Amino acid sequence: MIQQKQSPLSNIDIWKQWKSEGLLSAKQALVEHYLPLVDYVVGRLLIGLPKNVSRDDLSSYGIMGLIDAIEKFDYERGLQFETYASWRIRGAIIDGLRQGDWVPRSVREKAKKIEDAYQKLEQHYLRSVTDAEISSYLNVSEKEFQHMLQEISITTVCSFDDPIKEEESETRLSLMVDEKARNPEYKVNEFFLKESLAKAIDKLTEKERTVVSLFYYEELSLSEIAEVMSLSPSRISQLHSKAILRLRGSLGRWKNQLMQQ
Repeated sequence: MIQQKQSPLSNIDIWKQWKSEGLLSAKQALVEHYLPLVDYVVGRLLIGLPKNVSRDDLSSYGIMGLIDAIEKFDYERGLQFETYASWRIRGAIIDGLRQGDWVPRSVREKAKKIEDAYQKLEQHYLRSVTDAEISSYLNVSEKEFQHMLQEISITTVCSFDDPIKEEESETRLSLMVDEKARNPEYKVNEFFLKESLAKAIDKLTEKERTVVSLFYYEELSLSEIAEVMSLSPSRISQLHSKAILRLRGSLGRWKNQLMQQ
């Protein structure tokens, strides 16, 4: 995570000035202090995106997300603002990209086909399936399959921020955010989602688990992971894509089970 100067949260008066008194100068001070968060999130999201995606555009979307986070954050709950704001910033950037239709329909269709293949085959075999099995199911060569993974790597940036149901705005990750006053049904669904995700992670190959761990928990970039694992950045990108598609397939099964209840 990025290094910051002393957080305004150490001086609750700044948050009180904004939240209780509505002082715009206090809000501006918070925005300026947390701007490095935008740069940090933008830097991570740029990995794997097409070269025509502008950093300035991402930063603009991210700043809007930061402002939204500052407006909605409840400092009295004692939660860490950086974590909350990072997801708001990321969500705003992804919303902006989605509105710009930055991923061709053909690429999205390929991603969906592979995701469905992982979901059906792993449900059938009850284990992690191989590239050869996926290639056979898709009726393509393994070389073509690897090329497809490279093409769709740009879509896996958004995977967990996509809606659980197409007609709704609730995302997979939103179900895992700590919010108070959740009803028992929500807690049950949250438990089964986390359990399904944990089982799905266990089914990943060792290299895929390593990439997921280093990228999402250690917060290394794909190029840094490539150096750590002594693999090429393109190979790391493929491993990341396969891991995300496997996880999406597992969450898809969880969604289907939920809808049948």
